[in-house]
Amino acid sequence: MVTPLKEEDLSKHYIISYKPNAKYAYTAGQAQSKYLLGLKEGKIYGRKCNKCGRIHVPPKMYCEECFRATDEWVEVKDEGIVMTVVASFISWTRAKLEEPEIVGVIRLLPSNNRDFVYPGIFHRICASYEQVKSMEIIGKRVKAVWKPKEERKGSIEDIQCFKVI
Repeated sequence: MVTPLKEEDLSKHYIISYKPNAKYAYTAGQAQSKYLLGLKEGKIYGRKCNKCGRIHVPPKMYCEECFRATDEWVEVKDEGIVMTVVASFISWTRAKLEEPEIVGVIRLLPSNNRDFVYPGIFHRICASYEQVKSMEIIGKRVKAVWKPKEERKGSIEDIQCFKVI
């Protein structure tokens, strides 16, 4: 049997002061862990779906196109094509920048010329604001500029930026 709320029940408010003692751990998971360890070594890994031929970078254990598990790890080139670019006058911490940071999506190139790397990574691009304004950077081939090996930590920041080649 269900008892409906009365109008006076809806007007009552309760305040409970409580600070949870929440403890949690975050793991990168199988796909991201291999990807990050690869970056530390100066390599970019993706997961390939043998059904559609896509290489997912950043890697995914499941193909969004075929709705099936990806099949294998593959190394892709640290080179790609600039697909989108933007000049941001706001930093990652939301502070105003005097000089813009140039960022965009880079579609990486496969190690062989048969496969298709999807969707691309969002990263800094070593380019000028003038190149962005004139749209001359779109479609250009770029290559990763890596931090020195001893400074790498297994982070996307191990790639400083992508430079036009």
